Amino acid sequence: MADSDTSDPSGTEASGIPYAGIATTDDVVGAVKNASSQIHDFAGVPGKASEPGPGVKECEGRGKDSFQVYHPWNFMPYAGTDNNIAMANFKEKLSRGGWVLKDSYFDNSPNKNLNLIADNDSRKLSVWIVGYNRNDVPSIGIEVVSACYQVPEGQTVDHY
Repeated sequence: MADSDTSDPSGTEASGIPYAGIATTDDVVGAVKNASSQIHDFAGVPGKASEPGPGVKECEGRGKDSFQVYHPWNFMPYAGTDNNIAMANFKEKLSRGGWVLKDSYFDNSPNKNLNLIADNDSRKLSVWIVGYNRNDVPSIGIEVVSACYQVPEGQTVDHY
């Protein structure tokens, strides 16, 4: 979602999160769920995903009729050694099909976790993936986030 306009049509400055237009919260929540499901498939190894679903929050600086959808979840491969395979699969698959891998780096934590950040500009989505390989129980943290939207006139933001 890089290089997008950071102001809504009224010119109000936002927090740097791109403005994507007008949509209902249900539509954007559905899009984020679909992207999370696709990313789950990208792992390419058997495992279990955590249960909590997407959340909705107001976009800072855009008013109460604006919102962004976020979906943090965790993926635990059944075999801990599959974490590296899943991360390699994410890195490969987040470089095609509308996804663009924007960054890949090892963080400065003692475990030097691999972080992947990718955008899908056509879907107005971003994902941040962190491989926790050196934990007692290896897992992968994933967060899919949308751009900022404004609800249609006369509607309110539905918070999940």
